[in-house]
Amino acid sequence: MTWTTRPRSDVNGLAVSSSGTGPRMVLIHGVGLRAEAWNGQSAALSARFEVLVPDLPGHGDSAATPASSGLQGFGDRIARLLDRPSVVVGHSMGAMIALDLACRYPDQVKGVAALNAIFRRSPAARSAVRERAATLCGTSAADPSSTLARWFGERLSPERTACHHWLSNMDPDGYKAAYTVFASEDGPADETLRKLSCPALFMTGGREPNSTPAMSRAMAALAPEGRAEIVADAAHMMPMTHPEEVNRALLDFAERCQE
Repeated sequence: MTWTTRPRSDVNGLAVSSSGTGPRMVLIHGVGLRAEAWNGQSAALSARFEVLVPDLPGHGDSAATPASSGLQGFGDRIARLLDRPSVVVGHSMGAMIALDLACRYPDQVKGVAALNAIFRRSPAARSAVRERAATLCGTSAADPSSTLARWFGERLSPERTACHHWLSNMDPDGYKAAYTVFASEDGPADETLRKLSCPALFMTGGREPNSTPAMSRAMAALAPEGRAEIVADAAHMMPMTHPEEVNRALLDFAERCQE
């Protein structure tokens, strides 16, 4: 798998990579990444779908959104891509955004897939993520070493190298804004999940210490049409490290959402 830069179009200040034709899928990446984080999915999914992959606000080539706008502010930027009903897929913070969009734009979201999503962090995890957010200055890039260790352990790989490059070269203020919102959230409210009117897939890795399998199963149990799927040997960067398993699950899910 290569992680080379893909062409983008500007959608009102949002940089968007697009491929394929057919029913629409929107893929939303996590904090510190960019559209290329979905390179492992784009080709497989675009064989059957029109796939739109935005750079999150403040990431890649997308203009920033202030932290004060909260999760909904980030989501409203992505919602500009929902000019026709779509299956929305998110990873990490992108999963938070995807679930928020499914709740607030039910007529435009035919299905939502939340990959490596958090739900009710433990007190220790909540404290740790907020402490990390508090260290960000917004003027210089944070050392990505601890982030990469959480995501990949110590193993070297092309995926780790790509993430190191993205984290090291993104706008520090954009990173701070997004991470501050990520750290302040604790996953969707129970009532939000109960009100989801579309099919919902909650997928994570069996080796994921933060967005745990228990979290995905708990969210799936609350959503009326929810189901959980666990990739046993995957961790946080599952879409990059385990693309075949993720692609099979997303294609099956998206096809069922068209029925």
